[in-house]
Amino acid sequence: MSQGSSPQRMLRDIFVPARGQYDNIGDILLRRQLLDWLRASGPLHVYVGEAPDGYAEGLGLTPGDVQYRSFRRWYAAALASAARGHASYVFKPGEIQLTLVGMKEHLAMLPVLALVRARHGRVARVGVGSRNFAPLPRALMGPSIALSNVSLWRDAATAGYLGQGSIMPDLAFAGAGSADSGSAGRDVLVVSMRSDLEYPSAAWLAGVRAVAADNGLQIWCVTQVLRDDDKCVQLAADLGGEALRWNGTGHDEQEQRLRALYRRAALTVSDRLHVLVGALTEGAVPAALLVDPKSDKIARHFAAAGLHDVSIVSAGLSAIEIAARLQNLLGRRTAILAGLTEAQNELQTVRRLLDQVLTTESVR
Repeated sequence: MSQGSSPQRMLRDIFVPARGQYDNIGDILLRRQLLDWLRASGPLHVYVGEAPDGYAEGLGLTPGDVQYRSFRRWYAAALASAARGHASYVFKPGEIQLTLVGMKEHLAMLPVLALVRARHGRVARVGVGSRNFAPLPRALMGPSIALSNVSLWRDAATAGYLGQGSIMPDLAFAGAGSADSGSAGRDVLVVSMRSDLEYPSAAWLAGVRAVAADNGLQIWCVTQVLRDDDKCVQLAADLGGEALRWNGTGHDEQEQRLRALYRRAALTVSDRLHVLVGALTEGAVPAALLVDPKSDKIARHFAAAGLHDVSIVSAGLSAIEIAARLQNLLGRRTAILAGLTEAQNELQTVRRLLDQVLTTESVR
């Protein structure tokens, strides 16, 4: 590069996996946000796997995106594009299980990453968090991280564990909602709980019913993850509320049904991170009313977005204490929404950084 020359913009093919838990709309929230960000940086080559009908629509894929259901075809296309010096790679956002199975993307893609970097392409990882923190997987992640131009983690524990990269808010906080719509007309309390944990206690149920009654809120139990549907029905019966189930509608349609209800919600009670985040972007106060006292996932990810003290460990609390904690969160609505705005501003900074990393090419 000669003295005084300036960087120029180069749009490479961007290979990005977007498959996930097909029964989980939360995974769509993350992946769609990333894909929306990336389109300005180059043509997208998106691996969706054996996605059911509605998943691609939920991701918001466009006619200009090249969609792959075959991993082999997508991998071969990535290698060919990288060999020509035309490819960049972006890891999918979300939670990774640091086990040999869970790390498949980070190990299997190493040849692609090495070729991309050898031919001056870029590698980026944004909005990723770890589920577990064992020593061996950390060592196995090393080469993948070393080949990345940028690594941004969605919680401090993951960043500290892996030792490289910075922290950013979870991509779902970027949202697409109307969080500034005010509290007027919010007449709903939303409930959504994981199906793989124990059922909430009598005190938990009574506390939720009490805060709903005190604030004139109608309880709606919702399904954002299909495997939680039976629990949704049971909770609605025990709380004296209604149930918004996921009964065969497409992912995009179910998300819109949920968002319409979240726009009416004053409070959302859940132990699912992306139920709380999705509802918050529509203006509902998040309350992680936990039945698992050891779970810190929601607290970690909200803290990375600058939002603290939204988690309540219900074990040992009376119904009166639970209701008081929920009421306290309702009283913090203005501060919580201000924190969301700050997190969204930070995400826009991340977006600009990602575009710069992927498109800036030095003149040779």
